[in-house]
Amino acid sequence: MTRPVALVTGASRGIGAATARALAPTHDLLLGGRDGAALAGLAGSLGSATPWPVDLTDTGALAAAVSGLDRLDVLVHSAGIAELGPLAEADADTWRRTLDVNVVAVAELTRLVLPLLRASRGHVVLVNSGAGLRANPGWGVYAASKFALRAFADALRAEEEDLRVTSVHPGRVDTDMQRGVRAQESGDYQPNLYLSADSVARAVAGAVTATDDAHVTEIVLRPRPRPA
Repeated sequence: MTRPVALVTGASRGIGAATARALAPTHDLLLGGRDGAALAGLAGSLGSATPWPVDLTDTGALAAAVSGLDRLDVLVHSAGIAELGPLAEADADTWRRTLDVNVVAVAELTRLVLPLLRASRGHVVLVNSGAGLRANPGWGVYAASKFALRAFADALRAEEEDLRVTSVHPGRVDTDMQRGVRAQESGDYQPNLYLSADSVARAVAGAVTATDDAHVTEIVLRPRPRPA
């Protein structure tokens, strides 16, 4: 008997790294990301993980990396970028860059590993955002990518009936990415007002380890403010 295999993208930090830690007791892990040193460090701390460094937007490199896989039970899409600003200032490059990382790379990786996931009756988890449920001023490009990601998940779930497909919509999370977001907003960073990455990871792990008769299709998490 072998343990199930999970591939987690964006695993070098934040929600991706926390998800890898949450799944390590039950899964053998492939840690996806571009920071090979960070992936190696995390893999060394888990003992059941292998770095899987690849640029998800490089379709040739991605196909080559996938060609080396012979089993996959869980795919967690956690990689993403957020570029904020009014739509009047969002040029074509901003749109292409955001959609390429947040949607196109997700769709292509999923397509490439779909035969493995079908063979295992596997699970695809898409770490989305509250912005995938509601678009706010200044968040138009990012929200559009996350609405598209939710549509992708819904269509995949309907087309691949043997798979479990879960969309996870967290609010603000205490991560390096959130620090970048707050810098773009010129706002104070207040981690006591945000979710922890571990809280999101536990929700992901709960969906992944649910009994086979249960299909968790959507998870919405909101921060509960705590004293500073």
